[in-house]
Amino acid sequence: MSDTVSRRSALRLMSGAIAVAAAATGALTPPAHALARPEAGAGPRVEGLLAKLTLDEKISLLHGATDPASLGQAGYVPGVRRLGIPPLRLTDGPAGVRVTRHATALPAPVLLASAFDPSLARRYGRVVGREGRALGQDVLLSPMVNLIRTPYAGRNFETFSEDPLLASDLVAAEIKGIQGEHLIATVKHFAMNNQEQDRMSIDVRVDEQTLHELELRGFEAAIDAGAGAVMGAYNKVNGTFSCENKTLLTDILRDRWGFDGWVMTDWFAAHSTVTAITAGLDMEMPDGTYFGTALKTAVQNGSVPERLVDRSVRRVLAVMDRFGLLDGSVPPRPDRDAKAGAAVALEVAKAGATLLRNENRTLPLTPGGTVAVIGPTGSLPFVSGGGSAHVVPDHADSPLDAIKSRAGKVTYALGEDLFGKAIPAAALTPVFDSEAQKVGLGKVWTYDGTLTVTASDEWTFVLHFSSAPTARPEVLLDGTELFPQAAGYGEYFQGGLVSAAPDGLSVRRRTLTLAKGAHTLRITARGGADGLLFRLRRSTGATRAQDVAEAVSAARHARDVVLFAYEDATEGLDRTTLALPGHQRQLIEAVTKANPRTTVVLNTSSSTSMPWLTSTGAVLQMYYPGQEGAVATAAVLYGECDPGGRLTQSFPVDDAHHPVAGDPRRYPGVNGTEEYSEGIHAGYRWYDAQGERPLFPFGHGLSYTSFSYGDLRVRRAGRGLRVSFTVHNTGRRDGIALPQVYVGPSPHLELDQAIKVLAGYRRVALRAGERRRVEVDIAARTLSSWDPKRHDWVLGTGRRTVWAGASSRDLRLRTSVEVGK
Repeated sequence: MSDTVSRRSALRLMSGAIAVAAAATGALTPPAHALARPEAGAGPRVEGLLAKLTLDEKISLLHGATDPASLGQAGYVPGVRRLGIPPLRLTDGPAGVRVTRHATALPAPVLLASAFDPSLARRYGRVVGREGRALGQDVLLSPMVNLIRTPYAGRNFETFSEDPLLASDLVAAEIKGIQGEHLIATVKHFAMNNQEQDRMSIDVRVDEQTLHELELRGFEAAIDAGAGAVMGAYNKVNGTFSCENKTLLTDILRDRWGFDGWVMTDWFAAHSTVTAITAGLDMEMPDGTYFGTALKTAVQNGSVPERLVDRSVRRVLAVMDRFGLLDGSVPPRPDRDAKAGAAVALEVAKAGATLLRNENRTLPLTPGGTVAVIGPTGSLPFVSGGGSAHVVPDHADSPLDAIKSRAGKVTYALGEDLFGKAIPAAALTPVFDSEAQKVGLGKVWTYDGTLTVTASDEWTFVLHFSSAPTARPEVLLDGTELFPQAAGYGEYFQGGLVSAAPDGLSVRRRTLTLAKGAHTLRITARGGADGLLFRLRRSTGATRAQDVAEAVSAARHARDVVLFAYEDATEGLDRTTLALPGHQRQLIEAVTKANPRTTVVLNTSSSTSMPWLTSTGAVLQMYYPGQEGAVATAAVLYGECDPGGRLTQSFPVDDAHHPVAGDPRRYPGVNGTEEYSEGIHAGYRWYDAQGERPLFPFGHGLSYTSFSYGDLRVRRAGRGLRVSFTVHNTGRRDGIALPQVYVGPSPHLELDQAIKVLAGYRRVALRAGERRRVEVDIAARTLSSWDPKRHDWVLGTGRRTVWAGASSRDLRLRTSVEVGK
C-alpha cells in the first residue's frame, strides 16, 4: 500500500512541472521528458507475474468474458489460474449491489447528496463495499460523478449535484468508504457523460476552462481519494471518443493527476484497438471485440508494441496487489449485515429528505388524525430508478402502511392508474380472457377479432407479460404494432417502477386516440421454452375521470392529504419534459382544490416543474428513497425527524427557463455535436448570470424550525480562507441547519468567472434555542480559476466577497476579504 501511495505522490510532484492540454485532443504536446517517462514499476510481485504471463494470458486480463458462475453481475475477467491470479467480478452499484441476490437498496445518490454530509457518504460507501464483497464481487462500477448539467438527463438520480465542489467532496468520501471494505471502486463516466440521449455517439465540445473547473474536479477528487479504476464514457470529447482520448486518459488522468489504476470502457464503448491502447485504455468490457484477438494480432504484426499490453496488465495487477488479491492478504469475504445496511439506508433517506414548501403549518402531520393517501406510489413502494441502479431489495414497505401506523383513520385512492384496468368483455369480439391469457411451452396463441369503442377517447394500452422483453406478444391494432421493440439495449432500459407490475410481470404501454367504432385487433403470442402469461389492459379518459373523482372524494373527507407523485427515470433514456408524466397535474389540481392541506411527496429523479405549486400546502422531495423510503417518508411527514436535505440542483420554473433551454446545440446536440457554450455558468451560476429566477434555488430546503445567522468573520488561512459565523435555532423544535458559504469573483483574473460559487458548507444539528459558532474552510482550489493559456490553476487574488446563508438565493451575511498570493 505504501509503495502505491508513494508512487502516486511522486507522479503528482512530476506532473506539477508538466503542462498538458485539456481542451482538444492533441491541442498541446507535453514536453519531451514527460513523453519519455518510463512506466513506473508496480512492485516485485506484479513484475514477477508479468514476466511469467504469456501473451494470451496478458490479453485475457484486458477484456471481459463469460462468467462460469455468474451472480448476474455486469462483468467478469477470468484471471490466470496457473499463476494464482484470481478472477475479477464487476458489479453495478450506484445505490446498492446489482446482482440477482438480495442486497440493501440504498436511496439514490442524489438523495444522499442532498444531505450535504461527506461522513454520511462514507458510511453509504461502506455498506456497498461490504455487501459487494459479501456477494462475491471484487470491483464496484460506481460512483458516478458526472455533473447534473441538463435537467432532462436520465441518470441525474445516479449522480450527486450540479456543483463541482459538493460532487468532489461526496465522491471522495464514498470511495473511501467503498475501498475501506476492500472493494475496488470505479469512478465513472470519464468524461462529460451528462446526458443519455445519443450517449453512444454525441461529440461534446467543451473549452479547457469549463472542462477543468466543472466536470473534471469530481474525477480528480476521486483519483486523489485512491480510486482503483476509472470507467471511460461512451461519448466523444472534442472530436475523439472518450475511451481512446489521449488528452483525457494520459495527459490529464496519468500525467497531471498521477493515476496509477486501470481504465476500463463502459460496456461496448470501445471503438478501436491500436488507437485506444495507445491513448491509455487498459480494459475492454464486457467482451474482447477490440482487446481480444484483434489486440493479439496487432501485437504480432507490430502495430501495438507488447510493452503497451504489459503497461495495461501492470496497471490491473497493481490494483489487485494493492487490495491484497494477489497474495491472499485481502480479508475473508464477510457476511452481509442486512440490519446495518437498512439502518444506513433509513438514515440517508431521512437526512436527504428535502422540504420545498410548507404553508400554513401543513407539516408536520398530527399523529392520530384522518389522512387521505393518494397516488400509485402511495401503495406501491418506489425504491429505485431503472438500469444499472436497480437492486433486489431485502424488503420494501409501502408508504401507505407506514402512514397507517401513525394516523388515526386512513383512506386510500389510486388517483393515477399505472397498470390499467381490464378491457370490458363487451368491447371484444370474439371475447377472450384479456386478464390472464396463458400460452403453453412451444405453443403459439393467436387472436383475430374486433375492439369496439363506444366513444372517441384517449386510450393507453398496457401489456403485462411474463417472457423476456424480446419475446413479448405482438399486438396489432388496425394493422399497427402497439409495442414495437426498442432499438439496441432500449428494451432493457424502461424504468424502475412503470416497467414492472406489482406481481412481477413486465409492462409496456402505448397511448393513442381511438375513434368511436370498430377496430381490428390481432395478437400473436408464443410460449417459447418457458411458456407465457400475458394481460392486455387499458386506461381511458373515462377510467381516469373515475380515478380522479375517487381521489377528490377521499381528499374532501380527510383533514390532511398526502399525494404521492412520481417520475420514473432510467439509464439509456432522457426525459422529454420537466412536467410530471401522465395526468398527474390534473390529479394534483383537482385534489388540492378539494383540500388545500395537501402535501405532495415527489418520488422523482431530478428537478420537476410545478404549475400546481401554489395550490399545495407542502411539497416534500424524496427522489428514489430506497428500501427504507416508506418509513423515512412517514417519519418526516409526522415530524419524528427534521427534513434534513437541501437541493443539490436548481429547479427550473418550466421547460423554457434553464441553462440548456431553447438552444439545441447545447442540448441535445445538432448533427451529432453538442456545445457546452454556457461555459462555466452551469446550474445556479447560469441563473445568477442571466438574472433568471429558478422555481427553487440550489441549496434550498426548509426545516420545521427556524434559524438566524450572525457575526460573519473571514481570515486568511494559508492560501485559502477560514470563515466563521453564528447559527442560532430560533424556533421551538430541534432541527438541521445547513449553512452554505459562497465566494465572489477575483478582480485580478482576466478569465470568465461566476458571480458566486459554493465555497463550503456545514451540516449542523441544533436543539431548540441553541446557538453555535460554525467554521468553514475555503480551499485555494475554490479560489482559483483554470487559465487555458497556462494550462493550470491560478489563484484569484484581490478583494473578494464572501456570503453565508441558507441557499444560493438566501444569503443573509456578507463581507469581503483580501486574497493574496
